[in-house]
Amino acid sequence: MEIKGSQFKLRHWQLADAPALQKHADNPKVPAYLLDRFPSPYSLADAEAFIDLMINQLTITNFAIEINGEVAGGIGLNFREDVYRKSPLIGYWLSEQYWGRGIMTEAVKLITGYAFTHFDTICVMAFIFGQNRGSMRVLEKAGYVQQGVLKQSVIKAGEIMDEHVYVAYPNRTK
Repeated sequence: MEIKGSQFKLRHWQLADAPALQKHADNPKVPAYLLDRFPSPYSLADAEAFIDLMINQLTITNFAIEINGEVAGGIGLNFREDVYRKSPLIGYWLSEQYWGRGIMTEAVKLITGYAFTHFDTICVMAFIFGQNRGSMRVLEKAGYVQQGVLKQSVIKAGEIMDEHVYVAYPNRTK
């Protein structure tokens, strides 16, 4: 499966992506506002292990972001269980060299649309660390609405931070 953007394409992960994934993910600025499960430093073995998990997905919910023939980021949906089963979380990252070009805003719009057209989804949610203003702007430009702020609810690199909750609903993404 492939989804084309104006400057990139979203596609399934391939084993050959490991060197590019490692190169672009191994930048301390990339995981600064991601969950701790995103390795830092990011080794080739980390890239290979992640890709192994992705290529074995029965349902494709995580995509490589390919720019100029090379993987430079990732975006995906995390489907949860129980009462959250129809409200997946969106997560994403992009190589620093491509920040500020509108790529992630467009990718978020595309994956959000994918969630609503391919799955029984009532909303797509994002939880953003309070200091990550760039990601908040991405979501707002993609049609997400801030629903609230969870005060001092996360800790990253020893710093306690707020977490901002954003939500997109069907037919409300711009």
